Amino acid sequence: MNRRVYLAAVGTAVSAGLAGCSAVRSAFEDEPCGGGECTIGMSRNEFLPDEYEADVGETVVWKNTSGADHTVTALEDSMPDEAEYFATGDYEDEETARNAWHDSTGGRLGTRETFAHTFEVPGTYTYICEPHVKGGMIGQIIVSE
Repeated sequence: MNRRVYLAAVGTAVSAGLAGCSAVRSAFEDEPCGGGECTIGMSRNEFLPDEYEADVGETVVWKNTSGADHTVTALEDSMPDEAEYFATGDYEDEETARNAWHDSTGGRLGTRETFAHTFEVPGTYTYICEPHVKGGMIGQIIVSE
């Protein structure tokens, strides 16, 4: 084999391999939302952090920091009375949000996309990622006055 061709092939393979390392590393960082661009990140199977404390009136921003599609789907039974329902896709209730995902990947939050919700009622809110809930992708927001 020609030495130049060999070196070019090896150099390309090494460069491609190293480029992939940074993408893989970012998916496993403990704080993927550094710099204030988001409040909660998403790895392949978890919200980072999976529990967040907010103040009444605070806007929480989720960002899909992984290569997988995700949702943010509130569980209505866990929400305080009079709290506004929230889900990616802006669905008005949990059943509609869940059905939309299963029917047409409705509410899909693609890679690097964000979703925001402002919490006006104190209490604990549990939410899930519909496609990854069986893998344990569950989060909580604890809102205080």
